[in-house]
Amino acid sequence: MDKSKRKMSPSTAWLLLVVAGLLEIVWASGFKYEQVPQIVVLIALIASFNLLISTAQVLPIGTVYAVFAGFGTIGTVVVDVAMGEQEISLLKIAIIVFLLVCIVGLKLTGTDSKTGNERKGSGV
Repeated sequence: MDKSKRKMSPSTAWLLLVVAGLLEIVWASGFKYEQVPQIVVLIALIASFNLLISTAQVLPIGTVYAVFAGFGTIGTVVVDVAMGEQEISLLKIAIIVFLLVCIVGLKLTGTDSKTGNERKGSGV
């Protein structure tokens, strides 16, 4: 069997989507903080978009992009707070939790209840 034509499983796609989101935090933070070497920013940028493209072949594109952007948003806020660039408030924490709930909701609604397979073509 030709490996290049083997399809990625939805579980693997979700795992790679999480990795893409984590890499997004690295490259987005690298645009702001000098502590992140530019070569790391470039590698993280290329790798995260490659993973994003790969997962979009398996999962609904709207869900993929929303999860990717959500991870980046939450992660960069956490990095800014950790670096002392932003203060955290209860409202900000509530919004981040709401965003996490929405991401989990997208994951839960992205599965066909009849077949158990990821829905294709549906999105946010």
